[in-house]
Amino acid sequence: MYSRIMAERLRYMIVVLVMVWAISEIGEGAKSRPRPQRPPRKKDPEEEIPNPPERNIDINQMLGKWYLLNMASKCSHLMTHGHNAEATTMTLDLTTFGKEQKLSVKTTTRHNHQCWEIHQLYDFTKTSGFFTLKGNDPKIDTKVTILDTDYTSYAIFVYEIQKKKVRKTSLKLYARSVAELHEPTLLKFEAVAATKNFGLAFMFPFPTYSHCDTVDEDHIINCIPTC
Repeated sequence: MYSRIMAERLRYMIVVLVMVWAISEIGEGAKSRPRPQRPPRKKDPEEEIPNPPERNIDINQMLGKWYLLNMASKCSHLMTHGHNAEATTMTLDLTTFGKEQKLSVKTTTRHNHQCWEIHQLYDFTKTSGFFTLKGNDPKIDTKVTILDTDYTSYAIFVYEIQKKKVRKTSLKLYARSVAELHEPTLLKFEAVAATKNFGLAFMFPFPTYSHCDTVDEDHIINCIPTC
């Protein structure tokens, strides 16, 4: 009888020791083998939203014709055909569409020796210098920012579009005139582009000659409200 009681106590003690050992192992394991954490995803420089313009943009001083001088982009088409870029101008004006005031944008360029003109409307936003170019789907709207300008000689525009969860960014340098090009302006554009991860390999200069003066109606592409 005594031996049976001792055997039961011994078995009980063994079970308790095993349970304590198991709990101890689980606890130590939890400390020594922490649950792996997914490292934070580094933001692609192309996904960065442009910094707001340093000052309020006076859109009235932006109106008129601008000449495209240089473009920073990783667009595959430009990477292949950028050396064939044609002289391009952009004319800004204010217009009313429906009941809202919008920024009218007319881009003139040459394709296959023929002058073309594209008409677009930029929607104003609550932030000065920020606009939206609407696409057929809100998911492909283009965000346009006047990043920097002195109104009389140069303007830097940033264009962003979201495609398949990847934000594509490009920068454009415009000038009021191609007669007088100042090297500091070009260097400033290159410096701004570098902050957006665009090196010289992604710079595409545009011709400063042979701009289109007139475009016939058959070669006007009307992208109002969208294309």
